[in-house]
Amino acid sequence: MAEKDLRINEQIRSREVRLIREDGDQGIMPVSQAMEIAKEAGLDLVEVAPQAVPPVVKILNYGKFRFENEKRLRDSKKKQKLLKLKEIRMQPKIDDHDLDFKSKHIKEFLSDGNKVKVTIRFRGRELAHTELGFDVMKDVLSRIEGEYTMDKPPAMEGRFMSMVLGPKGKK
Repeated sequence: MAEKDLRINEQIRSREVRLIREDGDQGIMPVSQAMEIAKEAGLDLVEVAPQAVPPVVKILNYGKFRFENEKRLRDSKKKQKLLKLKEIRMQPKIDDHDLDFKSKHIKEFLSDGNKVKVTIRFRGRELAHTELGFDVMKDVLSRIEGEYTMDKPPAMEGRFMSMVLGPKGKK
């Protein structure tokens, strides 16, 4: 439940509530009595389960409660891994050494957990020989054997032929 949906102190509208005290004891009582108990303790009355019958309220320090929730949210965001898409560009007339070099980079990107888009750019009359591009793509795949999963097979997109590879074991 989002913090903004929580009602505190005078915002609670129910007549009766189930009060959970800071020591864990609980009981059903009028909201005014629960407010008195919270004021005596110097804490806030927070509605934690408004859908329950009667609604459940807790006595706690609302500022500290919000801080802990925000901290938990920040920590969960830190643990998320952002997947990046790296692009390797080449031409159909690529030399073996250059292909080795680019394949080595593709392997590195995949081992780092990134996706790789392999793109071949056709210029001028090269566009009439797209089969050369498919051959280069096959050659790249044979050089990085077993290190990838095919997310998008080689396909023409205008003057470019591209395929997307993902790291092995992740989709």
